[in-house]
Amino acid sequence: MADVAYVPGEAGQERRPAVGYAMVIAAALLFSVNGTVSKVVLQSGISSLELTQVRATGAFFGFALVLALTRRESLRLGRRELPYLIVFGIAGVALVQWLYFVSIGRLPIGIALLIEYIGPILIAIWAWAVFKERIRRRIWAALVLAVVGLAVVVEAWSGVSLDGLGVTAALAAALAYAVYVLMAERAVKRRDPASLTAYGFLFAALFWAAVRPLWRFPGGRLDDSVSLLGRLERFSLPVWLLLLYVVVAGTMITFLLVAAALRHISATRVGIVAMLEPVGASMVAFLWLGESFGAAQLIGGAIVLTAILLAQTAR
Repeated sequence: MADVAYVPGEAGQERRPAVGYAMVIAAALLFSVNGTVSKVVLQSGISSLELTQVRATGAFFGFALVLALTRRESLRLGRRELPYLIVFGIAGVALVQWLYFVSIGRLPIGIALLIEYIGPILIAIWAWAVFKERIRRRIWAALVLAVVGLAVVVEAWSGVSLDGLGVTAALAAALAYAVYVLMAERAVKRRDPASLTAYGFLFAALFWAAVRPLWRFPGGRLDDSVSLLGRLERFSLPVWLLLLYVVVAGTMITFLLVAAALRHISATRVGIVAMLEPVGASMVAFLWLGESFGAAQLIGGAIVLTAILLAQTAR
C-alpha cells in the first residue's frame, strides 16, 4: 500500500506520491515535445518575447474561461495574497518561459536544458538552508547522479561552442525555475493548482503587456505556413496552430500538472523527476529534427532514470 500523508496546513488533503510522480512525468514528456515545437515557431520570425507573450496571455484566458464555467469561486482573490501572486507571476512564470525561449534559440535544446536543470539543485539547497528541511543523503546523491546523466545525454565534453547570451539565459532560467517551484509549493497549500496557475499567467501576461504592448504583436504572421524542419521539413503548418499547441499542451496542461503534483510530493522531488525533460527532448530532437542519438544518450538516459528511482526510494 502506497504511503499516505497530508499537506501541512490543509486538513484532509491526502498526499498520493504515485499520483504526484505520474503528473510530473507527464508534464516532462509534454515539455519535451514543446521544446521542438517552440523552436519551429522561433524559426518562423516570432521572437522569444512575442512567443512568451502569446503563451502567457493565451494560457491565462484558457484557465480563466475553464474556471469561470466550472469553479468560479476558486477565482476569488484576497488582498493579502495579491503581492505574493504578482511576484509568482513575474519572477516564476513570466521569466522562466522567456529565458527558456532565449536559451533554446541560441543553444542546442539538450545543452540549454542541461544548464537550466541546475534548478533542482538550487531547490534542494534552499529547502535545506532556509526551510530547514531534512534532505536525506540519497536525495543529494540522486541530484548529483542526475546532473552527471544529463551531461552524458548532451555530450557536454564534445567541445560545443556555446553562445554566451544563451548560457546566461539558461543559468537565469534555472534560478527562475527554482523560484517558480518553491513559490508554487507554498501557494498550493492555500489555493487550488488551477486558480494558482491562472493568476500566475495573468500577472505574467500583464507584465509582458507592459514591456511590449499587445498591438505591436505581428498578427499578420499567424496565417503564415512554416516548415516543420528536420525529418518533417517537407511538411508545413500555420503558425497559429503551432502556437495553439504551445499554449494548450505545452503550457496549460504542463504547468497545471506540475502545480498539482506539488500537493503530493515535495519541490525537491518534483525537480528531480522533471529532469526527464532533457532526456525526452533529446529523443524528440532525434526523431523530429534528425539530431544524433547514440550510445552516450542511451547511457545518460539510463543514469537519469536511475537517479529518479533513487530519489523515489528516499522515503
